[in-house]
Amino acid sequence: MATRILIIGCSGSGKSTLARQLSERTGLPAIHLDQHYFGPDWKEPTTEAWIETVKALAARDEWIMDGNYSGTFPYRMPRADTVVYVDQPTWRCLYRVIKRTLRYWHRVRPGSAPGCRERFDRHFLHYVAVYNLTRRPGILKTLEEQRKAGKAVFHLSGSAAVGRFLNTQPGPRL
Repeated sequence: MATRILIIGCSGSGKSTLARQLSERTGLPAIHLDQHYFGPDWKEPTTEAWIETVKALAARDEWIMDGNYSGTFPYRMPRADTVVYVDQPTWRCLYRVIKRTLRYWHRVRPGSAPGCRERFDRHFLHYVAVYNLTRRPGILKTLEEQRKAGKAVFHLSGSAAVGRFLNTQPGPRL
């Protein structure tokens, strides 16, 4: 059974939801990287502090970790025994990001970093809009490298694939 599952994909793809559902199903603890990255009012850590945080989180024996932060792949990928890429179309990711922003406007969204109120951020929306063009090719290459390294790799294209994947996962450990 997998004990360290890394979930990656565009913002709005459903990474955090899948991590939470897998955690409930397997009993493995969920680590949502955004909660560890951002301080109140979206304050970002220094690069050095962030790397140390990620190293400490990845060193744990068991986890389901969601979040991109590709600059920290060298610290997370070697520890993961399973890598899941939630690959959603751009329109769906943008829709979900805008929907959740409107729903929680000026409030801290459940599962978000403490003190980070929802807001519209044009740079973030641009990141989501171009993610599949700019980031997806590199992620596909990384997935192939992980597969060759003997890791379990799941490329989940679309919402139906996410549901099928979740349904194949074992129930709670005894």
